[in-house]
Amino acid sequence: MEAANLTGPDLSEAVWKKSSLSGEIGGNCVEVAGSFPEAVTVRDSKNPAGPTLVFTSGEWRIFLNAVKSGWFD
Repeated sequence: MEAANLTGPDLSEAVWKKSSLSGEIGGNCVEVAGSFPEAVTVRDSKNPAGPTLVFTSGEWRIFLNAVKSGWFD
């Protein structure tokens, strides 16, 4: 089994975009930074200093395709 890279991308250069479905009043707010060549990072916009999820570009593409196909409806 191969060891995982636990360092991830340098998020100080991240360009975060808030989901268009996240309201301006709070609630479920998600931000995504796709500004890295091999990774997509996701965080809670209400807690920008908190933890982030890091996905490979391929994993993110699979997730988006599942959302678009209604898999999570």
